[in-house]
Amino acid sequence: MSDIIKNDDKKSLVSFKPRARLLIQLGDQLIKNESIALVELVKNSYDADANIVNIYMENPENQEEGIIIIEDDGFGMSPEIVENVWLEPGADFKSEQIKNNKTSPKYNRSPIGEKGIGRFGVHKLGNIIELTTKADGFNEVYVEINWEDFNNYKYLNEVPINIIERSHPQHFKDGKTGTNIIIKKLRKKWERGMAREVKRSITALASPFKNNDSFLPTYDILDKPRWFDDLLEWEDVKDYSLFKFTVTMNDNLITDFKYTFTPWLTMNKLFPREIDINDNLVKTFKTLKFKNENGKEEIFSLSNYKIGEVIFEGYVFDQDPFLLKMGVSDKIGFKKYLKSNGGIKVFRDGLRVYDYGEPENDWLNLDFRRFQQPTKAISNNLILGAVYLNRKDSPDLHEKTNREGFVENDAYKAFRNSILHSLDIVETLRFTDKKKLKETYGPTPKSAPLATTINEAKNYVEDKIKDSEVKTQILKYLNKIEGDYRRVSENLLKAAGAGLSMSVVVHEVEKILFEVEKVLKTEKASDRVLKLVTHLSSLIDGYAEIIRKSSQTSENISQIIDQAIFNTEYRLMSHKVEVFKQYKSYKGNSKLKIAKNLLTGTIMNIVDNAIYWLDQKSFTSIEKKEPFIKKLFIDITEDENSIYLIIADNGTGFLIPTDDITEPFVSGKPGGMGLGLHISNEIMEAQGGRMIFPNESDFEIPSEFKNGATIVLAFKK
Repeated sequence: MSDIIKNDDKKSLVSFKPRARLLIQLGDQLIKNESIALVELVKNSYDADANIVNIYMENPENQEEGIIIIEDDGFGMSPEIVENVWLEPGADFKSEQIKNNKTSPKYNRSPIGEKGIGRFGVHKLGNIIELTTKADGFNEVYVEINWEDFNNYKYLNEVPINIIERSHPQHFKDGKTGTNIIIKKLRKKWERGMAREVKRSITALASPFKNNDSFLPTYDILDKPRWFDDLLEWEDVKDYSLFKFTVTMNDNLITDFKYTFTPWLTMNKLFPREIDINDNLVKTFKTLKFKNENGKEEIFSLSNYKIGEVIFEGYVFDQDPFLLKMGVSDKIGFKKYLKSNGGIKVFRDGLRVYDYGEPENDWLNLDFRRFQQPTKAISNNLILGAVYLNRKDSPDLHEKTNREGFVENDAYKAFRNSILHSLDIVETLRFTDKKKLKETYGPTPKSAPLATTINEAKNYVEDKIKDSEVKTQILKYLNKIEGDYRRVSENLLKAAGAGLSMSVVVHEVEKILFEVEKVLKTEKASDRVLKLVTHLSSLIDGYAEIIRKSSQTSENISQIIDQAIFNTEYRLMSHKVEVFKQYKSYKGNSKLKIAKNLLTGTIMNIVDNAIYWLDQKSFTSIEKKEPFIKKLFIDITEDENSIYLIIADNGTGFLIPTDDITEPFVSGKPGGMGLGLHISNEIMEAQGGRMIFPNESDFEIPSEFKNGATIVLAFKK
């Protein structure tokens, strides 16, 4: 400071002078809407150890005559607390209680509000406030504030506030304590939709899944009871849920897991199913992982932050019309309820953290995930979920000042990733049961609907149309449609196969270039550089083959396997996978009429899947401190009709039914697109072959691979 001030400079001591209208501005800007304003006042009642909070309105459509009353039976405020805490914006009274682990005397609650701004909710609602409060052993306190008066004063400290202490209480009599707030001269004219939204918000303040008799907020409009007619509640829709789950997470693990599928009574052809922590799929993915920016999986731990135990509970619904007709009477009301109330909410010490789970806050990107995986993923309008946190154990999750969720720090990212990790497992389990529902009660599926329809049309034309010229013309066009469809399908399969291989290309090129860079630095352009660059050139040639025209030619299947293994060589080396090339000993007929590029891509896709699941088995073995070597087995065998290409690994095995894994958008991988095996299966069928998931005794493979995944590609001779 001495370097800044010169001899002739004048130094003055000043301070900030907040304008009187600042409080009104804060109320408007910090509190998003009327729902949050009332929720903030209800939170104050929660902090005051209230059991009951009644909110009711009169004349909501009349700003001048309208009134809002909030009354609780908490421990109230003493005159000193009113003056030095309630009338002090930003007071640290509650944050100090949190820091010192001080809880409420009756229900042992940790304070929910800690910013000292919750009271600004009253500014959002009306221009006049009357506060009456009484604490045990103190006089009743009455304060009236007219926010319009603040415009008559320049600075905040000039605004006079009168506090009246009543030695004879007028409101809280007979030893009662609590706080009563009356808000007059409403800032807005209330409409039916606005009131219903507030009703929904107050109802959602506590989890609908847990009974909390110690805290019961209510909201009504005395002269407009019909405004809430036909407003469904949780109990009205609970029994329509088909899937339920509860996941407990701590440190870097899922420590408890339960999933249940409960068909409705009308679905008497299906049986309930229950999955627990001992299921193979759950055990494989019980370690918490997320994909980093490079798409690589990383293990993370909640214990790296002060988050504590995370419990995730949810009810999942189905809105397919063929199911709704089996038991939902009010289909429109049911869908509206899920649209308004659906999503995953967060609760800390049993009280809602806004605004997670609100219609405009898709904090987990559930709807985008549904767009990516329409068959498997769960969108906001299909789930009512709740995440439970303990306030004392989760101080690293800081609520934003504007009450719109947590500050998005590293602790929040770990918390969010834990929810997404467990949701992936639930979605995979749910798919199997959803498929059974559709097969049993839904429209009859057809493996090739267009081809079937065209054949039916041809038969109809042959039988019913007598005019030979007309018949010839119709059949000509039907044949053209069929041919065009086949060409489009072939091009799509070729593009899809090449697209699936691109991720492997990236991995391979990255690994080789890394080696090139390392060698250039340490060996100064030795022969090894030439070898690596030559390999890279051959690799690119191998991938170029995949996107060439996919006409069927006579090819040597052993050479195709060699090319696919060559294309994935560095990826296999990087992941330390041993490849057993038993097919090299095959002496039978190796020639097949196939599209070389499509089969190469199919084998590469299967190998890439094997690498992923071998990594998962390795993660589990490391946790159990068991030795494990990743292995891949490839063989060729034949019988009188077919040649079989066997690809087996010693990884986790198939964690979802093999009947399901060739369906589009179905994957056991967290975040997987679920297209790889589907496209591979389509390619095999297009080549006149088939993809088989054999039983243990169907083919001879070494015993160490029998518990892993085995895929057989069968080709007609």
